[in-house]
Amino acid sequence: MTTTSPESTPGSARGPFASVGFRRFFAARTMADTGTEVGALAMPLLAVLTLDATPGQVGLLGALTTAAYLIIGLPAGVWTDRLRRRPVIVVSQFLHGLILLSIPLAWALGGLTLTQLYVCALLGGAAALFSRVAQQGFLPALVGRDRLMPANAALTGLQSTAILVGRGGGGYLVQFLGSPVVLLLNGLAQCASSLLTAAVRAQEPRPERSDRRLLTEIREGVRYVFGHEILRPIAASTLIVNLGLSPLIVMAPVLIVTDLGLGEGRAGLFFMVGAVGVLLGSMASTRLAARLGTGRTLLLTSCVTGIGALAVPFLTATNFWAVSVIWALSQFGIGTLNVVQVTLRQRLTPDRMLGRMTATLRFLMTGSLTVGALYAGAVAELWDVRTALAVGAVVSLLGWIPLALSRLRGPDPQGGYGPQ
Repeated sequence: MTTTSPESTPGSARGPFASVGFRRFFAARTMADTGTEVGALAMPLLAVLTLDATPGQVGLLGALTTAAYLIIGLPAGVWTDRLRRRPVIVVSQFLHGLILLSIPLAWALGGLTLTQLYVCALLGGAAALFSRVAQQGFLPALVGRDRLMPANAALTGLQSTAILVGRGGGGYLVQFLGSPVVLLLNGLAQCASSLLTAAVRAQEPRPERSDRRLLTEIREGVRYVFGHEILRPIAASTLIVNLGLSPLIVMAPVLIVTDLGLGEGRAGLFFMVGAVGVLLGSMASTRLAARLGTGRTLLLTSCVTGIGALAVPFLTATNFWAVSVIWALSQFGIGTLNVVQVTLRQRLTPDRMLGRMTATLRFLMTGSLTVGALYAGAVAELWDVRTALAVGAVVSLLGWIPLALSRLRGPDPQGGYGPQ
């Protein structure tokens, strides 16, 4: 069954912003993504500067942020396929906001501990998991499948802009206001986004009733992904890239703030420059896919991502801006990859499987961020932070291999890889 929204069919030639529902949803995501990025540095820096966390403990904290994808990622796909997606987004985002608000409350009462940060990272990650899985299933109902590419480009561009503004400003907000206040702002933003999403209207298909066992439906989703000649190499490639980039994301702030002594603001600026690359990549994604083909665009930008990451282990106070610009090149690849592969996945997957497909891939992709953060912390404890960064950069360079071994390396077949 093909999903359309009442606003998408008559004017499919128009962009997604022609839909009132999408405009509201975009505004809600603006709040949520900006809040997330403003607070992205707050939790690890709170652990380091207030609770004296070691690099290994920071790595564990980063791992717990995405650990929910490994623990309940696959069942979450089944559950979201059994429900309408908008209420799932609303409830999970509101709960995420409440979880974040508990941190500044505990700090104000003098009872904040590293254990609470661990618990909040795990529970907040679980809430974000349901929101993200439901969002990818909700988008085709909101804009129609014919406008998925520009809609995904808009949302990816939004996310990169949120990183650009949020992490850049967030680093300085942490420096001048303190991490607890920044986490308070993040929690309020998540709650506000939830309320605005509740006002979005779209004709979602009625969820199919199923009396089958949970494990049976999980296996169906896993078999669909791993049995698909296009989804399988995409999953393998992104898993490798995430395994490599996770140590860079987790350990770069530690290197900048503690080893180089450049301050929280510089840590924010590093990710801010990278976000420029993500934004440019998302903006260029549609044209690149049209000119080079979907498969070749994925292969080329995967190579660019890995090559750009190789500079990060060599970051110093002297070459900070040069390395940041090369990091932006890597993130250009990520921006393009996100738009092109997410759109392709949504187009290839029937409505009834969208939740399970998304959950299976996020189990692999985001779960690899968990593993990457854990091994980064271990390597940093055994050797040093730069070694952890170097290992991650080398791993990310291998992400092109599964794509090169699949039919994605050639020109797109006539009509694309699936329903358009």
